[in-house]
Amino acid sequence: MAQTAKKSGTKLPDDLGEAHALIAELTRQLERTEREKLSLQFKYEKLARRLFGRSSERGVAIGAQAELPFAACAGVVAADASDEAPHEIEVPAHRRKAHRGRRPLPADLPREVVEIQPSAEELACKGCLGAKEAIGADRTETLEYVPASLFIREYVRPKYACRRCGDGVVQAPLPARPIEKGRPEPGLLAYVVSAKFGDHLPHYRQEQILARHGVEVTRRTLAQWSGAVADLLVPVAEAIFAQILASRWIQSDDTPIEVADGERRYRQGYIWTYRGEEGEVGYDFTWKRNREGPQRILKDYRGYLQADAAPAFNDLYGEAILEVGCWAHTRRYFKEAVSSAALEATQVLTWIGELYGLERHARQHKLDEQARRQLREQRARPVLRRIRDYLREQEKLHLPKSPFGQAIGYAQRNWAALERYTTHGALEIDNNGAERAIKPLVLGRKNWLFIGSEAAAHRNAVLLTLVNSAKAHGIDPFVYLRDLIDRVSTHPASRIDELTPRRWKALRNSPTA
Repeated sequence: MAQTAKKSGTKLPDDLGEAHALIAELTRQLERTEREKLSLQFKYEKLARRLFGRSSERGVAIGAQAELPFAACAGVVAADASDEAPHEIEVPAHRRKAHRGRRPLPADLPREVVEIQPSAEELACKGCLGAKEAIGADRTETLEYVPASLFIREYVRPKYACRRCGDGVVQAPLPARPIEKGRPEPGLLAYVVSAKFGDHLPHYRQEQILARHGVEVTRRTLAQWSGAVADLLVPVAEAIFAQILASRWIQSDDTPIEVADGERRYRQGYIWTYRGEEGEVGYDFTWKRNREGPQRILKDYRGYLQADAAPAFNDLYGEAILEVGCWAHTRRYFKEAVSSAALEATQVLTWIGELYGLERHARQHKLDEQARRQLREQRARPVLRRIRDYLREQEKLHLPKSPFGQAIGYAQRNWAALERYTTHGALEIDNNGAERAIKPLVLGRKNWLFIGSEAAAHRNAVLLTLVNSAKAHGIDPFVYLRDLIDRVSTHPASRIDELTPRRWKALRNSPTA
């Protein structure tokens, strides 16, 4: 201790009581320094994983300690499972499907048949000098691409009048146009919107593509066209939101976005996504990440709401809206704690893997809602009790602000919501559906960087709703938007539901359509 005091520049006092107090203070400083060191190490490793690690959450990467903790945990889980459940459901491991060779080309694509004949000399038989006859043919399919083309549609409207009595001039009216006095037809508008919001192609790149075809359209004009389409299709987006709000459960997530607020000034806003049971996704823009946005959208909703435990949703939960937790977010906390508490975190991750294995089993066997609920009741609940009891034990051994302590705190604060998915066969174990719905916006943001104004942000939310809801139902956004833009002006308002992707697809596939 004397050496430690000399190194720190502190002289030990002669009084024994003061010496003990100094030793206690130095011990506290040492513990505080050690905690700060572990915190900085955790932040460094977390940042390194985000920058250089794989994005997949499957598996547990714990470096040199991989074998011991994981093997130990696997043994504990196997032993516990064999003791508690003699009739174990066998959950097959996830394996990549074997490649089955080339996929067949779509049968509905236009086909050009090119017949290649041998030369005249080869068709003459060298033995009898007669002509050879066809005995069969080999067919080889290839795939060619014809670049998209622009063409001018010219409307000619003859004028008619009576030269004898001058009864007046008659002329057929122009068909309704999407943009009043505008040049773009529905197909061009559908391309501009689907290219940006479906393929993440910003307007300045579309400007360059059109220029290669000899047509000069500025990015400003393209943005105005997109805004006009959004204004035209607002009723359809509202009908999609109505379908979402009629779902038994809704998943929600949000992501930040830069929005221009004046010349060379940018503010951070937020795009929220709401995903319904049938796959429709609706988007909404707000300036703040608080309760105002979710309350405005979900004020009349009754059902289950699954989110990432964000405070913005807290005031919504109650008798009308029941909270469903997300095990993907919970798993993320424990995975980040592996570097500082390898054995404990891996133990929990192994049990969470069992929960996901049961969900995979239900999907592979196409269980209905009742069977899915029974499977969760019989097999998932014992695993959940095991996790809860283990976290209660470990809570006493780990500091609350340590990575593993924070993971324990997150799970315990949201435990009732995390267990709720087992009470209903239609609910999902995680909120990944909403995260997948927000991903197209994240990818697009990397290309077009920011939104030009608050009004444009609201219009972008409308177009994202239309494009990604169409994708969710397996519909080509370009085909869908072209038909909508062509018909929405004359479509009866009382039947606007027919233009939502779900109903649009059903009507097109019906025999009487």
